[in-house]
Amino acid sequence: MALSLPGWLARLKSDPQAVRRAVQVAFAGLCLWIGVEFWLFLCWGASQGRTAYVAHPPGAEGFLPISALLSVKFWAVTGQVSAIHPAGMFIFLAILGLGLLFKKAFCSWLCPVGTLSEALWRLGARILGRNLQAPRWLDYPLRSLKYLLLLFFVAAIWKMDGQMLGLFLQSPYNVMADLRMYLFFADMTALALGVLLALALLSMVVRNFWCRYLCPYGALLGALSLLSPLRITRVKATCIDCKLCTKACPSAIQVHQAGRVASDECTACYRCVAACPVKDTLGMQAPMGKAVPGWVFGLLVVGFFMAVTGTAMLTGHWVNSIGRAEYLERIQEVLSQP
Repeated sequence: MALSLPGWLARLKSDPQAVRRAVQVAFAGLCLWIGVEFWLFLCWGASQGRTAYVAHPPGAEGFLPISALLSVKFWAVTGQVSAIHPAGMFIFLAILGLGLLFKKAFCSWLCPVGTLSEALWRLGARILGRNLQAPRWLDYPLRSLKYLLLLFFVAAIWKMDGQMLGLFLQSPYNVMADLRMYLFFADMTALALGVLLALALLSMVVRNFWCRYLCPYGALLGALSLLSPLRITRVKATCIDCKLCTKACPSAIQVHQAGRVASDECTACYRCVAACPVKDTLGMQAPMGKAVPGWVFGLLVVGFFMAVTGTAMLTGHWVNSIGRAEYLERIQEVLSQP
């Protein structure tokens, strides 16, 4: 008698979108937990150590991409891993590795901003009946904005030598960069709130507005993704030209016209694969024509991310070198500033 898989497990194996949603929810939950830990840590610091101590969560450093980029260059130039926000550097390296191997999978599988952006445009489609798409003459210039932002940051960091990098990484500003980021959102100005609301509204109308036009992280991963060995591939002989793949693509890629999708906007979300009505006509392929099912792809993405961050933990490069006494002093300094 053949054994059958439980219903939920069978669905995960057959439906790449179910796998992706499960990964998105799990990673969003992890980020939320890190946020709670960070808030408790700050409560301890704000109380001048009178409340129960909660350790600084290293995962919070993953929200400091500029600091991480500086740390990567410092490591490349000096061969040393900075003791300030080392977890942020390894998270950044994991994300870069994902871009190089698995296209922009971080954006559509793990990134909490990407998950929120997807939720917004899906909500907008329900409310408005559809999402709008910028005409090509406007879309291309807008898409270049994120690359210009990326070039700005890279150019600024490129000029810094090892000594300058070390001084900045050890500076009080960088040491408390995660606290400053938290305070930006916790004590937001009217202008900042207005900008965020505008971005949220635009994301409801235009699919992935922030990710598509403004995110320098997405630009970097898009460039790396062009080197990925994986590609969404269409079998022309069995394609019925229904264009459902193109309609499903959140990045507006003309999938139905491509033999192999080579766009820097492809996030490997598998939505086009799930939409294709003809079996084995559209799918993710590795070199030599090896098919990569959605559940395998999800395991590879999560496994790679965990392997890199796990390496940081095992080698002692996860927890930063900032002690309790210094944290108490630094937190009071930042909170006392107008």
